Amino acid sequence: MNRPPHTQNLPEPSVIPQEGWHCSHFYYSFDRVALQQFSSDELTLAKEQFCDVLAKNEDGPERLQISIVSGHKADFGLMIMDPNPLTIDRAHQKLLNTKLGATLTTTYSFVSVTEISEYVPTIEQYAARLVEDGEEVGSPTYEAKLNAYKQREPIMRKQRLTPDFPVWPATCFYPMNKIRIPHANWFMMDHSERNKLMADHARSGMAFAGKVQQLITTSVGLDDWEWGVTLWARNPEYLKDIVYLMRFDEASAKYAEFGPFYTSYIASAEEVLTHCGI
Repeated sequence: MNRPPHTQNLPEPSVIPQEGWHCSHFYYSFDRVALQQFSSDELTLAKEQFCDVLAKNEDGPERLQISIVSGHKADFGLMIMDPNPLTIDRAHQKLLNTKLGATLTTTYSFVSVTEISEYVPTIEQYAARLVEDGEEVGSPTYEAKLNAYKQREPIMRKQRLTPDFPVWPATCFYPMNKIRIPHANWFMMDHSERNKLMADHARSGMAFAGKVQQLITTSVGLDDWEWGVTLWARNPEYLKDIVYLMRFDEASAKYAEFGPFYTSYIASAEEVLTHCGI
């Protein structure tokens, strides 16, 4: 039996994206009253189990990063990525099912997927942008810049879709929307105008190359906000500096709405327990 024409080229149903990975952020707090019910031996075994569950293993997610959260919003957080969303959630459930998991409260979570933004220029678009910036087609400078972008482009795609986590110590996460109000409705603007604003926004971020690494994941249709922004920095002062600078860009100042910020510091499971006095 032939399928209707509009279904012939559809992929088989699957929870695995055709491109990119799922991404989830989880934030937890310990219940100190519940912890007091453990004997010394029970607590020792519970801590070992906690660390074992968060250790890298073959059936675990592709990426898992632990961090100590600064402030009252949580004690620690996990950023987990994998092609399969159920692998991510299983890591969360395994943690909750440990002895220490019974003392945890999940204070916040955010579900998203990786993507290549529509504002990341193709080779052809980048070439056109060079001309707009005053470069002459075929000139040595034009060719050097274009070839450099051709070399960077595959690396950028990989880092956006299946990223490696930096080893830099400071990180923050926040959700955001593009707003829809009269005279500032992002989604009613022409693509060319939106693309120009995002290109200007990207140039601001380039000033922090080598200081800050960014990952933007999309949560449109998946969570309460439209995008999630994760930043890693060599030093927390760079987190402050980059967010402050980019707030002045029109794409942010006029069209962006931000959710809560979770600032944290990369750590091992053992370091989390020591820091939290468990």
